[in-house]
Amino acid sequence: MRILVATRNQHKLEEIRAILKLPEVDLVGADEVPGLPEDVVEDAATFEGNAIKKARALCAAGGLWTLADDSGLEVDALGGQPGVRSARYAGEPGNTAANNAKLMRALEGVENRRARFRCVLALASPAGGFWTVDGRCEGRIGLAAAGCGGFGYDPLFIPNGYELTFAELPAGDKNRISHRAAALAAAAREWRGLWMTHVVE
Repeated sequence: MRILVATRNQHKLEEIRAILKLPEVDLVGADEVPGLPEDVVEDAATFEGNAIKKARALCAAGGLWTLADDSGLEVDALGGQPGVRSARYAGEPGNTAANNAKLMRALEGVENRRARFRCVLALASPAGGFWTVDGRCEGRIGLAAAGCGGFGYDPLFIPNGYELTFAELPAGDKNRISHRAAALAAAAREWRGLWMTHVVE
């Protein structure tokens, strides 16, 4: 059985495959399914709204059960920004280096560096149903970028209980504690009946 993961980001796809271990299911990326829209405009006001929109749009186009996420960084001192604009915080098109540089400028001289990564997963079925789960990882923004692993804001984010950024942590450690890991753990727990009854048959 195939489940479409609504992303063309290979890093994200590999992370999801590593965390959500479903041996009976082939998780395929959007690049592997012909006829899908090149992009879905993420214009909802919430992570949940964007995840549902992506899951339903690609499910309708591909005819497969579809898993989509919307993830981002919320910084307390910035009123929750960059939030749903995380990937395009510095403007269009999205640019990781520019996003990170803008965030560091915004926090220059700021003592409260508390932040969290959030991930909302949405699962859509060809029959029209959809379900969501939410995961988060609390931490803080470091004073300087560190590490070369991961992607996005990973070189800036230090999870609670650690002195290393996500980009410095071994992939296995990050995958165990990340916001995406928390959301996927919730999915495995809450959607067990769906996986077993509808997806893996």
